[in-house]
Amino acid sequence: MTDVDHANAGYRRLFGGDGLSFGLGFPLTGETESTPDIDAELRLASHAETVGFDALWARDVPTYWPRFGDAGGAFDPWSLLSHVAAHTESVALGTASIVLPLRHPLHMAKSAATVDRLSDGRLVLGVASGDRDPEYPAFGVDPENRGQLVRESVEALRVLWREEYPTLDGSWGYLDGELDVLPKPTTDTLPLFPTGNARQSTEWIAENGDGWIFYHLPESTLESYLDTWRSHASEKPFTIAVQVEFAADPTAEPEPLHLGYRAGVEWFREYFRRLEEHGLDHVIVGLRAAEPEAAMTTFASEIIDEL
Repeated sequence: MTDVDHANAGYRRLFGGDGLSFGLGFPLTGETESTPDIDAELRLASHAETVGFDALWARDVPTYWPRFGDAGGAFDPWSLLSHVAAHTESVALGTASIVLPLRHPLHMAKSAATVDRLSDGRLVLGVASGDRDPEYPAFGVDPENRGQLVRESVEALRVLWREEYPTLDGSWGYLDGELDVLPKPTTDTLPLFPTGNARQSTEWIAENGDGWIFYHLPESTLESYLDTWRSHASEKPFTIAVQVEFAADPTAEPEPLHLGYRAGVEWFREYFRRLEEHGLDHVIVGLRAAEPEAAMTTFASEIIDEL
């Protein structure tokens, strides 16, 4: 397990306590097929921190593919999180998740460490192999090489953050000890969380990741995943993403949504209490609401404060 005492501020914010922590995923305005209003996003980010959410997560969607139906918030995650860092105080800033095969490890190491420095160590780095088929030819990447590229990138990032003037090579290029990448992060390395299977085995993720981010899972499936994860990774944290929409009736039973539920706040309170009892460590909430600020306040007061 990553030593919480020696991890960066973002990791400590999410996993330094005893119970389940909660984050929100951008776009906070809910605008997924165009460019969100940045002033509204920043206002909602500040409100989320004020009411008690522990993290704000930005997605990496390099190109908009209308057939996929989701622009992912439109903004580049590094620029967005740097801007959010300047308008918040202590909330963790996460990527969910950077598509490693489409990013050069040297650029990646520099960008991530820069955001970590600018935010006083608040960056938690979700990384993935990607899932939008047309993006690979657009970047000149063979999708069959995704698994290898993820492994190479993770290895390179660890070395680039930890060592000065490293000697390192991969399919992306090579360093011969004459060049360094600056800045270095605020801690020895940044917390890396593979997302989904990332074209890797569970054993590889447990050994090379500082935790695991997964998509929404039914409770029985989640319990099985957690059992398997604990057998390989001990106490390294496990995170899932859940779409949440509050019904007008606080006692309403759940209706399935894509990767989540529409239900009354009372059902959600018990649902998240069960997830905490199962041993889940963090939830990235996709909050669907016509009035997102009010929904954040309700979630914080009725769920976060009550667990």
